[in-house]
Amino acid sequence: MAVASKWLEATVTGHKRWTERLYSLQLVADGPAFQAGQFAKLALEIDGEMVARPYSFVNSPGTQPHEFYYITVPGGPLTARLLALKPGDRIGLAPTVAGFLVLAEVPDARNLWLLSTGTALGPFLSILGTAAPWQRYEEIVLVHAVRQAAELTYRETIESLMKAHPGQLRVVSFVSREDCSGALTGRVPQAIADGRLEAAAGVLLSAADSQVMICGNPAMVADTVEALKARGMKKHRRRDPGQITVENYW
Repeated sequence: MAVASKWLEATVTGHKRWTERLYSLQLVADGPAFQAGQFAKLALEIDGEMVARPYSFVNSPGTQPHEFYYITVPGGPLTARLLALKPGDRIGLAPTVAGFLVLAEVPDARNLWLLSTGTALGPFLSILGTAAPWQRYEEIVLVHAVRQAAELTYRETIESLMKAHPGQLRVVSFVSREDCSGALTGRVPQAIADGRLEAAAGVLLSAADSQVMICGNPAMVADTVEALKARGMKKHRRRDPGQITVENYW
């Protein structure tokens, strides 16, 4: 496939199937430069035009292959084509990136909470693959909320991070639609409100000690922000520092 000139030409090197709907696409390309937590558009030519969608980097800056964690969208014109990609195929990658879910925008604190749903785990893995969070925060809590236990993906990567940073990284999983040993039930906002999340992590979640980054479906993000506001936290802005940094994942 020829890639239009406005796109970087990337070559697929791997394509992993996690579940019927969850996949990770690996590719190599000459660029782009990005910060951990940012995203770029992938594009394929469909009916004579380049159709593009944004996906977050799972890999960390300065590493290859680039990796993108995605969920198939029923009837979606791009994901149906993504599914067919195999090593050696070409795909367009945007030369510019976007997104403010980066540690450079987050103030220092005693602990850092990374709250995600589904494929929004990806940008947090990119962040945890860099040196910055381990140098800036005494304790880091990674939260991954899914519907089914099979969707608790990237476990080997997470276990490697825990071994590399013993005692510094805590991981809390939520599974909402079936029983799963070791995982909490219900939704993240309610677990904040009733104290179950703090108890599971063994880390204090407070305005004085914590910074919270939230990435996921809009309902989870909005409800979690409200639960944190009830604890005296507020959204962080450069001119008005707070404790909450958010990004909706669609």
